[in-house]
Amino acid sequence: MTAQPSPLPQVGSALDTLAVNTVRCLAIDAVERANSGHPGLPMGAAPMAYALWTRFLRHDPGAPGWADRDRFILSAGHGSMLLYALLHLSGYGLSLEELQRFRQWGARAAGHPERGLVPGIEVTTGPLGQGFGNGVGMAIAERFQAHRYNRDGEPVIDHRTFVLCSDGDLMEGVTSEAASLAGHLRLGKLICLYDDNRVSLDGPTSLAFSEDVGARFAAYGWHVQRVEDGETDLAGITAAIERAIQATDRPSLISVRTIIGYGAPGREGTNKAHGSPLGADQARLAKAAYGFDPDQTFVVPPAVAELFAEIGRRGAGERQAWDQRVAAWGRRHPELRAEFEQAVAGVLPEGWDAGLPTFAPGDGPMATRVAGGRALTALAAAVPWLLGGDADLSESTRTAIPDGGDFDGQAGTGRNLHFGVREHAMGAACNGMAAHGGVRPYSATFFVFSDYQRPSVRLAALSGLPVVFVYTHDSIGVGEDGPTHQPIEQLASLRVMPGLAVYRPADANETSAVWRAALRRGDGPTVVVLSRQNLPVFEETAALATGAGVPVERGAYVLQEAAGGSPRCLLLASGSEVSLAVEARRTLEAAGVPTRVVSVPSLDRFAAQAEDYRDAILPPAVTARVAVEAAVPDPWYRWVGPGGGVIGLERFGASAPAPEIYQHLGVTAPAVVRAAQRQLRG
Repeated sequence: MTAQPSPLPQVGSALDTLAVNTVRCLAIDAVERANSGHPGLPMGAAPMAYALWTRFLRHDPGAPGWADRDRFILSAGHGSMLLYALLHLSGYGLSLEELQRFRQWGARAAGHPERGLVPGIEVTTGPLGQGFGNGVGMAIAERFQAHRYNRDGEPVIDHRTFVLCSDGDLMEGVTSEAASLAGHLRLGKLICLYDDNRVSLDGPTSLAFSEDVGARFAAYGWHVQRVEDGETDLAGITAAIERAIQATDRPSLISVRTIIGYGAPGREGTNKAHGSPLGADQARLAKAAYGFDPDQTFVVPPAVAELFAEIGRRGAGERQAWDQRVAAWGRRHPELRAEFEQAVAGVLPEGWDAGLPTFAPGDGPMATRVAGGRALTALAAAVPWLLGGDADLSESTRTAIPDGGDFDGQAGTGRNLHFGVREHAMGAACNGMAAHGGVRPYSATFFVFSDYQRPSVRLAALSGLPVVFVYTHDSIGVGEDGPTHQPIEQLASLRVMPGLAVYRPADANETSAVWRAALRRGDGPTVVVLSRQNLPVFEETAALATGAGVPVERGAYVLQEAAGGSPRCLLLASGSEVSLAVEARRTLEAAGVPTRVVSVPSLDRFAAQAEDYRDAILPPAVTARVAVEAAVPDPWYRWVGPGGGVIGLERFGASAPAPEIYQHLGVTAPAVVRAAQRQLRG
């Protein structure tokens, strides 16, 4: 091993230096023990994170769910050991033993931060840019709550969202969308610290990234600052954060020049410190440069432990003072306090679904997007903390809240969020709103553009966030807009995602029932897929809308029974194709074939039911089965069996009136009848 380096310069006071280097050494030790991880970012960014956590961040480790805490998001989730070290030191119940199990099976200190594993992890990060977008959503939620609940000069809600992001975050397109939206909304409670180390995984960022980041964010309408020495200028970092806090008229970006892998002489400033352990020799050299014993691991000096304990006591005092203010506010505004507590707890108001509309056959035909808009209107009246928006498509998706007003990012007024044509940011922001708590967010766009939201939908499912993703224009029924706007494979791709509930209702009543199911689900996201074209309203579905019938959460139910109650043939369908199955049933029954129509609004919910329920809906003895859906057929083969048939699409759509497309592509009632007859002949 080479000679030990000289000690590095001080970072503020001697205690500041000791604390910053403790964070660095914990990150080094955990990555070395795991032989896996990203040590460079924690080593370089530790001073800015330390300044934020010890001087500014309002939080109480003893009450991690405190509604008015500041939120911290490590958008650069690959540097997870930075967050884990801070959570351990701050008293969030992440023990040294857990740090020693970093990246191992069952460890709470997972490879990237995961919401729910450790208190203090606000959102799941790792896919770059998503955390940045989540931060925008959290800032939106804070502004909305502040407007709704702050009275009499007593701020029930008055906190900030802090994001630490990397070069990789800023390269991802979702960040561009989210930053543009945040600047437009002037979200002054959002502050981003940019770890400008100029190194990415492949090498220097100059390989692919040479823009003027500060000028870019200034053009977005952000307050922009730069700190040239992010390794030792703690005073400069502190002053920059103070100025950002004062800039309440717009979001803030603080670009902090750091050195990745700072202190490891053979790795610092290079991509070798990015995504691999330093190695034993470099780890020893770095720890010696920090003034730590290279032969000891996972060391927390008593003075550092006491420093963070005192910060915890300070946070507890701030939270207790808030409790007292809220108690006094609540005595003056008891109804508002009751609503606030319900919203924060995620509890829906009594009778929240009583106003959901029901429909009769005479009300049709009606597109399910229209019915969805009426359901949303009823729910918004009953649940004041329901808010959301669309990707510049409210006239088409029917998801604007009447009289809800347009959201103002400074004042917090309004319930209709105009995301613009920014599906990526819309999904990430809605996830951030849900993670913030106290609001129930939804978003809307055309179904084919769910591909633009897929990373956010996946993270919502992984994190158990109750976001409602509304997608309209669900099939070749879009018609003349052609195959670019006609979703074919999207249903199948979303149905296989764990933790995601995907519904495609058959008519207006099923749509009301699906919205009920979506809001009733508090532990994960729901996708609601709605038609552009008009669909008949079935007499049999009225009970579903009122909540008296089979809950749509069961995924499938008998819409129309076979004559005599003993079917010889089963017809399965979702959405707009249920009407084709009903038409085919009439033909088969007239020919003497007892036929059951099964509406399947949700294949994934049906798959989760007990076997006896599934067998009651699809009797195993009835092998003549046909499924019909204007999408790729693959998901249905599980349910029709090896001898069954599926009417679906093996190609993209076309540009023509919708009825003509259905006819030319063979998704018709006669095609269903012919397929059933083939099954019956064996």
